[in-house]
Amino acid sequence: MVEASIYVIEKVSPTFKVMYSVKNVVYSGETKYQKVDIVETEDYGLALLLDGVMQSSEIDENIYHECLVHPTLIAHPRPKRVLVVGGGEGSTIREVEKHDVVEEITMVDLDGELIELVKKHIPWSTGAFQDKRLKLYIEEGRSFLEEQPDNRYDVIIMDVTDPVKGGPAEKLYTLEFYQLAYRKLSEDGMIVTQASSISHTPSIFLSILKTLSQVFPKTCYYGCYIKSFLSIWGFAVGSKNTLPINLEADEVDRILNQRTIDNLKFYSGEIHNAIFKLVDAYLKFYSGEAKIIRD
Repeated sequence: MVEASIYVIEKVSPTFKVMYSVKNVVYSGETKYQKVDIVETEDYGLALLLDGVMQSSEIDENIYHECLVHPTLIAHPRPKRVLVVGGGEGSTIREVEKHDVVEEITMVDLDGELIELVKKHIPWSTGAFQDKRLKLYIEEGRSFLEEQPDNRYDVIIMDVTDPVKGGPAEKLYTLEFYQLAYRKLSEDGMIVTQASSISHTPSIFLSILKTLSQVFPKTCYYGCYIKSFLSIWGFAVGSKNTLPINLEADEVDRILNQRTIDNLKFYSGEIHNAIFKLVDAYLKFYSGEAKIIRD
């Protein structure tokens, strides 16, 4: 076997870097907002990197996106109108589209060039952009949400990059943004956000959760291991009423069956219970200072 000559060195946290090999570069270039690399890797299969950081890979993108979307949509009794902020590769809306009770899907992403690259080079979610319920807007997510009527959405799903200082998603995790989201959500409204690495950046994870809890009367968190992220990845939910943590396995399976969702590769009632219980166990081994994130 010939040793690969291309390696990606990725900074996972300020103190931790990883290196993995690339078999083939499918695309490498820059959009107006970020550097985009689509590569075939030895360990993860086809992968999407933004600004040199792994965003999604063939081996486990289903795990990430199913965990991001389904716990909250299952917990909401009537998720008719769903807003997805970010999620440029299309996998988040692909999972939302599996719920036949959803009548309207709005996706807002800043980088239209990225979406076109994804359609061309990444096969696993290209079809998601064809759903008749989808309305796609190429805009900045917070500005878009400010222009929408109050009580507009049942569920908001945040699939954007981490709140890096000066980064494009920095103001999509703040107290002021969550206050805005609260106003735009309906009576039983819920928001779910990716919440960074529990194992490598616990301070970010805990800060997102603390900030969310200042606005929403009910919050919970969960996580799962994503091999291509080399991490236990966190998710946080804010709700005006119901929470996914309160659902038992048999109830999750009943709702999945009721909505005729039978094409999942990872998520199930059994997994639902596990992703909540495991995070509490893992958090005992990590520490981080939680602060309220503000504009």
